Amino acid sequence: MTGPVTGVVVDAYTTGNLLPAAFAAHGVRLVHVQAGRTVSTALPGPDLARFAENIVHDGVATLARLRALAPGFVIAGQDSGVALADRLSEELGLPTNGTALSAARWDKYVMGERLRARGLHCARQFRSADPADLIRWRKESGPDADQPVVVKPVASAGTDRVRVCRTEAEIEAAAATVLAGPDVYGRPPAEVLVQSYLEGTEYIVDTVSRDGAHFFCGVWRYHKRLVAGRPVYDRDTLLAPDEEPVPALLDYVGTVLDALGIRHGSAHAEVIVTPRGPALVEIGARMNGNMNPGLHRLCLGHDQAALTALAYLAPEEFHARWAARVYRRLRPAVVCNTATERSGVVTRVDTETIRRIEGLPSVHAVAPKLAPGDRMRPTTDLLSSPLRVFLTHEDSAVLDRDVRTVRALADRVYEIGDVAGVGGVA
Repeated sequence: MTGPVTGVVVDAYTTGNLLPAAFAAHGVRLVHVQAGRTVSTALPGPDLARFAENIVHDGVATLARLRALAPGFVIAGQDSGVALADRLSEELGLPTNGTALSAARWDKYVMGERLRARGLHCARQFRSADPADLIRWRKESGPDADQPVVVKPVASAGTDRVRVCRTEAEIEAAAATVLAGPDVYGRPPAEVLVQSYLEGTEYIVDTVSRDGAHFFCGVWRYHKRLVAGRPVYDRDTLLAPDEEPVPALLDYVGTVLDALGIRHGSAHAEVIVTPRGPALVEIGARMNGNMNPGLHRLCLGHDQAALTALAYLAPEEFHARWAARVYRRLRPAVVCNTATERSGVVTRVDTETIRRIEGLPSVHAVAPKLAPGDRMRPTTDLLSSPLRVFLTHEDSAVLDRDVRTVRALADRVYEIGDVAGVGGVA
């Protein structure tokens, strides 16, 4: 295989850190570009030890440095890197999704309006920096008064400050929370987004594309519950490709990718199937943040990081083997995100309990998200879930039993105290 020996990843938060190993398998080194002056601590940040170099973005100086490195591609490791990756790849004349529709791939309001303009089903919405405007929209143009609305940041991740609201007071409080601080990437808020509530079951659809040809990597059904109006993740369940409503989801997401100009690289879509059909919640031009390569290879025969590398480094092979195709489910799988009502500072991680969970027949990997000194808080979103467990087994009954056992053991993983002033967000 011939190809570039250097590539660039912008903002390798969370699963963006899986890209160096995927590209290294092809003999390619990756350079990291940090889009902002500081790195957010709300998400697992870039593991710079995995990259050949870290460049803190500094306008034209960044472009000059990259020209000297002569990379073969520039891709986003997380949503915060999408705009800069689009700009750099376009400026360098590399395979690119381009800047013309860049905002529609990270700004949730622009994203929705682009889909609406293309005739695709999506939530009704409005944005403003004034909570009174959001309330007025709901009264005058929004859903019926007895229907809830969703208030969220215009750009963030991990159900960060997403709130389902039924009253004006709830809308005002949710908007104030969004405006009170930065998003998970450390960016200050400018406006708040309010959308009509989409009634139905939510699904994940993951893809990898090259030259506008898409491979559908997998579809997972979300299981969430509302806690004080906040959607809390429980587990994701892998669906078979011929299982309803997967075919309709794939058709819909394919049109979304085309509408938003996602022609190259990975994408992670969240879609609710409403009585009117699929409707986009949001899509990121990056990998699934719950992706575990080993688990995905067992249950799907591939993983999104490796396919992303192949799409950029060997496009002919990607087109021949993967493009315009749909995944196969080799065995059932579940990703379990545990919830807690506990609060305090972690004093100890109980390795014996972790070993008990790891010993369950279907458990592939256990990922504790807290360490001694970190503060545990009651789970209100994905970011405050303290434990993630990846499971797969040929027998779905074994999976279900092990998920129940994981939930029963989860609160034993951490010992907590009430040491004041210690810890932070994992």
